[in-house]
Amino acid sequence: MSTARRSTSDPRPPGAADEGAAVHGLTKRFGPVQALGGVTLDFPAGRITALMGENGAGKSTLLKILTGDHQPTEGQVILDGRRLDLASPAGARSAGIRIIPQEPEIIPHVSVAENVYAGTLPRRAGRLLDRAELRRRITADLDRLGFADVLDPDLLGSELTPAQRQLVEIMRALTGEAKVIAFDEPTSSLSDHEVDALFRLIRRLRDDGVAVIYVSHRMQEIFQLADRIAVLRDGELVGVQDASSTTESEIVRLMVGRDLSALFSRRRTATDRLVLDVDRVTTDDVRDVSLRIHAGEVVGLAGLIGAGRSELALALAGDLPVRSGSVTLDGQPLPSGNPGAVIKAGLGLAPEERKAQALFLHRSIRDNTSLVSLERLRRLRFVRRAAERELAQQYADRLRVRTPSIEQEVRKLSGGNQQKVVLARWLARKPKVLILDEPTRGIDIGAKAEIYQIIADLAEQGVALLVISSELPELLGLADRVVVMQNGRVTGELRHQNATEEAILALAMADDIVGATSAGAPS
Repeated sequence: MSTARRSTSDPRPPGAADEGAAVHGLTKRFGPVQALGGVTLDFPAGRITALMGENGAGKSTLLKILTGDHQPTEGQVILDGRRLDLASPAGARSAGIRIIPQEPEIIPHVSVAENVYAGTLPRRAGRLLDRAELRRRITADLDRLGFADVLDPDLLGSELTPAQRQLVEIMRALTGEAKVIAFDEPTSSLSDHEVDALFRLIRRLRDDGVAVIYVSHRMQEIFQLADRIAVLRDGELVGVQDASSTTESEIVRLMVGRDLSALFSRRRTATDRLVLDVDRVTTDDVRDVSLRIHAGEVVGLAGLIGAGRSELALALAGDLPVRSGSVTLDGQPLPSGNPGAVIKAGLGLAPEERKAQALFLHRSIRDNTSLVSLERLRRLRFVRRAAERELAQQYADRLRVRTPSIEQEVRKLSGGNQQKVVLARWLARKPKVLILDEPTRGIDIGAKAEIYQIIADLAEQGVALLVISSELPELLGLADRVVVMQNGRVTGELRHQNATEEAILALAMADDIVGATSAGAPS
């Protein structure tokens, strides 16, 4: 990177750093809407800057300007002290600016190796793919980046898991010389092992003098990784804090403009009426699982990646077959492998991968909300469109879905609002049991607070809730009881007053099944 001293005739803006990137007076308007307003912020070389803010705060707009996808209405982008005119993503890439997007773009019919080097594949005789050189490159880069044990270079793009797709996107961004690298929610699909490998890589990039921008809603990650934290709110920079001397509460206050100390406050509403009784259920992925949930009760389901939590949820919802054991809802047996019958009985599931498993992204909010309620909206064989619109509008208003219209395509909503549409679908159905698998993954702290309130409201209405989450503070704040799984089995259960992160992790990592209990009466 350039270390030249600035001359008196140097056209660089005052305060521009000699190394790293910066934005100066950055403003972006979309018609009458101002997405960014006069943001001046540096991203120093050899430092990890966390960029935080609620959805709609301007983070994505800032990143898209840095990478040439958007042109600023006003202001400058600066690299190594000199102004850049980024007319396209190709220009940003040639300047050394990279972004690892939240949604990887993978070519399905070619290998991992070909995906990584798409556009720069080694050739023989001008046209033929040099497979020997490709193998040499991918092997060396997998070893260099620490991904050799989690990514097979011969897998086709269509065969990759969400986590592997993310790793391919990261490798693609790191080909060639990079001066600035932005990571946009990179861990949302990664296991703990893969996150550790990614964090080692990010720290190595920092130590090599790269300016790293890290966008995440996960506070624990931010404080574990970042050197400094920059917070945007409503398109403006509201603060830059040294990560070692600030607190989570201070960052939350900067993000939302208020104190969320009462984030998890809810009245305990569990009753003695047993709603869901899971008795010794065994599937291909879980073994001998028993748990009970009462009306108005929130039961948390904890465990490490691969513990079988999501697989249990899918089996209860009828999406995976139950090999043995029984599931009853309000005393009536639930059929195995019949999602339609399970829905009619009163059980709903908001799955972990909302985009892939729950939403029709190119359909409207109205279509997505009414999906499981169409039989009561029909007259003869036709859906009453006025009634459908009224239903969708009612729940969009109730859950405060931020949208100009219920006819808006769901793909255009933020993650938090997409999750609210999934919840609206089930609230419209009025379930007796609702299973929420990672309900706040990838959404900002303000949207989390709203979803926590929705969960509290449902419990007060007598709904029995099973909440699966990898965020232990979330489970501790929401749940009346926490059931812990490991390797497809229940290893124990903790009541709210006895549950701690340490106790949950001890059960999640237990070598043997210890103290497994069926849930008793709620406290």
